[in-house]
Amino acid sequence: MAETTGGEPDDGAAEVLDRPLPDGVRRRVVQIVSDGFGGLTVAELPVQLRQYARFAPNRRAKFAGNAMAAALETDPLFRQRIAEKLREAQPELVGALDSGAPPPAADPLDVAAAAYVLRPTGWVKLVTAAGEEALRADAERADEESRAELERLREELAEARTHTRTETERLRTELESAKKESEALHRKLRGALSDVKRGEAALRKLQGEMDTARAEGQAQVSAAESESRRLKTRLSEAEAALEATRKAAREGRSVEDMRVRLLLDTVLDAAQGLRRELALPPVSVRPAETVDAVEPGRMTPKDIAARALSENDPAILDQLLALPQAHLVVDGYNVTKTGYPQMPLEKQRLRLLGQLSQLAAQTGAEVTCVFDGAELAAPVLLAPPRGVRVLFSKAGVTADELIRQLVRAEPPGRPVIVVSTDREVADGIAKAGARPVASVVLLKRFSRG
Repeated sequence: MAETTGGEPDDGAAEVLDRPLPDGVRRRVVQIVSDGFGGLTVAELPVQLRQYARFAPNRRAKFAGNAMAAALETDPLFRQRIAEKLREAQPELVGALDSGAPPPAADPLDVAAAAYVLRPTGWVKLVTAAGEEALRADAERADEESRAELERLREELAEARTHTRTETERLRTELESAKKESEALHRKLRGALSDVKRGEAALRKLQGEMDTARAEGQAQVSAAESESRRLKTRLSEAEAALEATRKAAREGRSVEDMRVRLLLDTVLDAAQGLRRELALPPVSVRPAETVDAVEPGRMTPKDIAARALSENDPAILDQLLALPQAHLVVDGYNVTKTGYPQMPLEKQRLRLLGQLSQLAAQTGAEVTCVFDGAELAAPVLLAPPRGVRVLFSKAGVTADELIRQLVRAEPPGRPVIVVSTDREVADGIAKAGARPVASVVLLKRFSRG
């Protein structure tokens, strides 16, 4: 399509560029469009460029460059308006192009861009020549830059080689020094390893000696603890005996006097009982009565054997309590936990003491009930019933040990009955001369009433 400039036909409009615009020329064309863009009204702009009307020139060239180049190529009227703005802005360059002799000092890119916008005769050659010139200039510039870069790289390579040689010599020297130091360290390490092995052997030997000494020490500690417990028991017994002695002294008599008097009362009561049991009729013995024979109604040895009582028969307890000066010692919790273990300890104690009070009233025997003090969380507030002595073992003393102390405190010959199911207690008090009775026998005696 033919274009006119200044009212005359534009022969250059028939020319066609058969290749894309060189990048340098295209940038200059976009800058020319952007500069002339501001002198146009919105109505004079193509529709696709109106949205960039208010943009600053640099910002417009950055964001609308492709759109402006496309509009310049496809919209002849828009290109003509931009050409008019170019004529106003650069009249000398435009005049030279119109005359067909562009100024020699002008930038080829500016000449090519103005020719592309104005489209004078031969503009394609100008654009092509400018593109080639730009490429040649770029190639020359790139070649210069390459040569400069190559020279710089050569200098850097020579410098690096020199530095490498220096660094290599330094590293070789350091390596030799490190080798010598490493050999010295290896020698020291071997010596240290030998010392460590000797130390480990000595440590194992010392550990064995420590284990042996620890075992011996533990054995000695165990023996000392056992001896300490034994001595504490002896001390407790001695303290108890001392307290009893002091108590007897305050009352004006010694423990031995009390034991002798009690034994004497026991013997007298036994003699009186024996006298009653062996009382003979006030008749003299007849000769016929000395003849051995079986009389009607007299018990034979077979009949006597049939009357033997079982160990669990409560009648045995009645016979023992019928002995003169009998002393009944009861292992309290052993009896209660055998008879009524489901009850609380307080109710167990009250029930047992009530039953023992009735038994003491029936038999007249001395009754002592022993409870383990270790079971107590606090001191017991308890009023002992009539006829029953109530004792709690001290801290560190069990009820079994207290029972054995009570048995040892009695004089030989006095009947002492101990009620406990504990086999160790029974064996211990039997050796001391007391009579053991199982807890179940006492419970059966209570149930009989």
